Amino acid sequence: MEFIRKRLDKIRKPFNKGEKFERFAPAVNAFDTFLFVPNHTTKSGSHIRDAVDLKRTMVTVIIALLPALFYGIYNTGYQYFIQTNLDFTFLDAMLHGSKKILPMIAVSYAVGLLIEFIFAIYRGHEVNEGYLVTGLLIPMIMPVDIPLWMVAVSVAFAVLIAKEAFGGTGMNILNPALTARAFAFFAYPTYMSGNKVWVSEASNLDGISGETILGFLAAGNNIDYTFNEMFNGSIPGSIAETSTLWILVGAIILIFTGVASWRIIVGGVLGASLVGVLFNFWGINPLMQFNWINHLVVGGFAFGIVFMATDPVSASQTKTGKWIYGFLVGVFCILIRVFNPAYPEGVMLAILLMNVFAPTIDHYVIERNIKKRKLRWESSKIKLI
Repeated sequence: MEFIRKRLDKIRKPFNKGEKFERFAPAVNAFDTFLFVPNHTTKSGSHIRDAVDLKRTMVTVIIALLPALFYGIYNTGYQYFIQTNLDFTFLDAMLHGSKKILPMIAVSYAVGLLIEFIFAIYRGHEVNEGYLVTGLLIPMIMPVDIPLWMVAVSVAFAVLIAKEAFGGTGMNILNPALTARAFAFFAYPTYMSGNKVWVSEASNLDGISGETILGFLAAGNNIDYTFNEMFNGSIPGSIAETSTLWILVGAIILIFTGVASWRIIVGGVLGASLVGVLFNFWGINPLMQFNWINHLVVGGFAFGIVFMATDPVSASQTKTGKWIYGFLVGVFCILIRVFNPAYPEGVMLAILLMNVFAPTIDHYVIERNIKKRKLRWESSKIKLI
């Protein structure tokens, strides 16, 4: 490591303050802080003694995402081979999935980081580590066969409009990854919905149909999948959203490390469960009749509530606000699924909607706390008199 440190210091010399390429220092510093802990401290504002910084937080999220990603790679190959009735091994499924997914991840990071570097150089600030997570999330929530150029355009839109337009990392009001998916959904609907986009090469081969469970139900059809298949994730869907089992592993990592709010996750599950149970009592269509617990393990609900709704920037900040925010995400997710067949997924729009209202929720929670404290103070003042 000492050899690498010396080499980096030598490379950085032309980019130091007052040197010829000082303007491009943020780009070089980004590679430095990727490998080493920054050797500087803040000189103003609050100081917190803690081993956790933004880089470690982002790395923790990436570690939590890996189980769902690896299973998504396998399931991509698995869905392809069972649909084509070809013999295959675990390695065959992993290789096929890797061939489809790794280029998407590479494109996402290349385009997103390029834009981040350009803005960092233009604005004269350091490159933040926030895109390390966003760059992985975007491919994970896309259909497997979406063209790479569409991934690139969606990434560019998300970074420019949902992030940099608001000031960069920590300033966005909408989750950037979901913004990318929403852009792709409305800009390229034929590549983001239907029964030919969820299974690898389904559009190129006859006899392959990969409609999602929610898509089948929205069309008035019945499904043949068991609860175990839905929970384990061996079903068609977005790349890494199908396995609730491995998403729960990621949730445990995030909650145990304190990176994600368990209040939002539990609140979301409670909200979705309540609405699902109510619809089960008087269901008049297949989505209403769909068992409430199945709503929690299909589609992107589990992935969304664990990795998207808990985004510390776009979610509510107060403890009470987190409960309300998570609960309403769950409620709106099921409502959108049931009452709008054009959007059988639901969780994407539910989270984006609550991102917009998160500041309002926190505002009224804080106002309520101020009033309660004011009443207590006035009450204690009267007793003293």
